[in-house]
Amino acid sequence: MNLDAINWDSLERLRATFLAGTAGAADYWQSESDLASYDATFAQRIGWKWDYVLLELQRRGWSPPHGELLDWGCGSGIACRAFLDLFGVDSILELHLVDRSLLAVQFTARRAREKYPKLSVLAGTSERPATLLISHVLTELNQTQTEELVNLAASATTVIWVEPGTYEVSYTLVAIREKLRGLFNVVAPCTHQTRCGLLAAGNARHWCHHFASPPSGIFQDTGWSRFANLTGIDLRDLPLSFLVLDKRPVPALPAGAARVIGHPRIYKPHALLLGCDESGVRERKLTKRALPAEFKRLKKECDPLQVWVSEGDEIVSVTILA
Repeated sequence: MNLDAINWDSLERLRATFLAGTAGAADYWQSESDLASYDATFAQRIGWKWDYVLLELQRRGWSPPHGELLDWGCGSGIACRAFLDLFGVDSILELHLVDRSLLAVQFTARRAREKYPKLSVLAGTSERPATLLISHVLTELNQTQTEELVNLAASATTVIWVEPGTYEVSYTLVAIREKLRGLFNVVAPCTHQTRCGLLAAGNARHWCHHFASPPSGIFQDTGWSRFANLTGIDLRDLPLSFLVLDKRPVPALPAGAARVIGHPRIYKPHALLLGCDESGVRERKLTKRALPAEFKRLKKECDPLQVWVSEGDEIVSVTILA
C-alpha cells in the first residue's frame, strides 16, 4: 500500500458513516480523494471477496454469457475489475456503470478505460444485461429500493451478488433467491436447486456465510497495519454472503455435493460441520477415528465444496469437489 496516496481523514469519515448505518441516506463520496483512498483499502477487501466468488464459479466450470456487463452501485469499480481480470473482456460487448454518485461513475469509468483500453465503457444502465454485478449495497437500500433492484436482476441473464456476511444480509439474499428461483438456475453458493434449507424449522440460528482469504503479504505491509489500527478491522476476517443465478443451464454437480457453511467447529475427537445439500441444512460430525487425514486437514483449512457419504449425521467419506 502506498501510504502517501491515502487520505486517512477520508477513510475515518467513511468508516464512521458505515458504522453508523447512515450510508444509504446520501452520497458519501465528497472528492476524488475519497474514492482513491477507499479503492486502495476498503475496496481491496471487497475485491478479495469477489475473487473468492469468481474463482469458485470458474472451478465449477461456469463462464459468463456474451453481452453487456452492468456494474450496479459500482462505487470505485472493484467488482467489475475483479470480473474482467478473471474472465477477460472478450465476452463483454460493453461495460455499463450505475451509481447514485456521478463522481463514482466517473472514477470507475476512468480506471476501467485505463486498464482495459479496448473495452467500451458507458455510464447508465442496460435494459437486459447479460451479466449483472451487485456488490455490498443491501445495507444502503430500503425495502422499495431493494425490490426495484430485484426486478432489475430479473431482466439479466446472469446475476452475481456479493454482500457482507451478516445474519440480516444473508437472509435478505435468501429471500431474493427464493423470489427469483423460478426464473433462474441457482449456481452458487448452493449445490442444489431446491428451497433454501435455512428456511426449515430449527435453522433460524444459522445463516449462509462464508470466508474469503486476503493475500498473505498484507500482514507484513505497514500501510495495512495502519489501516487495521485506524478502523479496528481484523485483516484476517473476510466474511461474505453471495448469490449467483443464471438463466442458462448450469454445470452439473455430482450426487452428494455439499457446501460447508461458516467455519467447522473442531473438538478433540471430532469436528462438526454445518452442511447444505439437496436434503437441507444440518450439522454433521466428522470423527478423527473414522477419517484421521481429513480431520487433520480441517484443523488447517476447510474446502467449502465437498462430496459426502454419510451414515445418519456422521460423514464416512469425503471427496473435495474438483
